[in-house]
Amino acid sequence: MTAAPAPLLVLAWGNPSRGDDALGPLLAERLQAHAKAALPAGRVEFLTDFQLQVEHALDLAGREHVLFVDAATGLDQAFEVRALRPARGGGIGSHALAPEAVLQVYQDLNGHPAPPATLLAIRARSFGLGEAPGPDALSDLAQALAWACGWLQGQAATEALTA
Repeated sequence: MTAAPAPLLVLAWGNPSRGDDALGPLLAERLQAHAKAALPAGRVEFLTDFQLQVEHALDLAGREHVLFVDAATGLDQAFEVRALRPARGGGIGSHALAPEAVLQVYQDLNGHPAPPATLLAIRARSFGLGEAPGPDALSDLAQALAWACGWLQGQAATEALTA
């Protein structure tokens, strides 16, 4: 018998050896350290990968909320947050699978709505192979992390009220 999944899932993706593309996994790593100190064990699970895949739809089962985290170009501010809705497209089976497509795959497989999901996109500038994230990207990461810590605590508080 397997244990129930943690109610909250943080799913971050990016390539740690491609400059600012590491921002998603870096945020997950730092947020996990915060969660260990601030939340009861078993309330949140962290997953990282190089890219989103259809199999990630299976990771959404039993969740109350999912936070998707990735680096993004073209942002005017340090980070952007938006609610996600299931949607077809995004290149299922390709390198460019969108989080909306993961939600759609979940819905198609299970016949019921995917859990509520939020995207946290962190401003990125350079994706050079073998590069570390740049100083501007690390500053943006710190701002995104502060938001994510608040989000995590708010989700846990909401969860405690409804339990």
